[in-house]
Amino acid sequence: MLNEKLLEVLGERLPDVAYSCRQGFCGTCRTRVLAGAVQHRDRVLTEAERGTTMTICVSRAGGDRLVLDL
Repeated sequence: MLNEKLLEVLGERLPDVAYSCRQGFCGTCRTRVLAGAVQHRDRVLTEAERGTTMTICVSRAGGDRLVLDL
């Protein structure tokens, strides 16, 4: 699972997860972060939003554990 993208893993388990561009531009896949650090790679979230939200199409966990509000 370490080489899989977050969106692909979630899509296998939660096929109704919303996404569109897969490039971090549209914000369709915005997901609330409950715990853990995030490496943000999107181009849509503001700095304030990055404290509690991530785009699951391009961003990654910034540590060993990431808890999302799915």
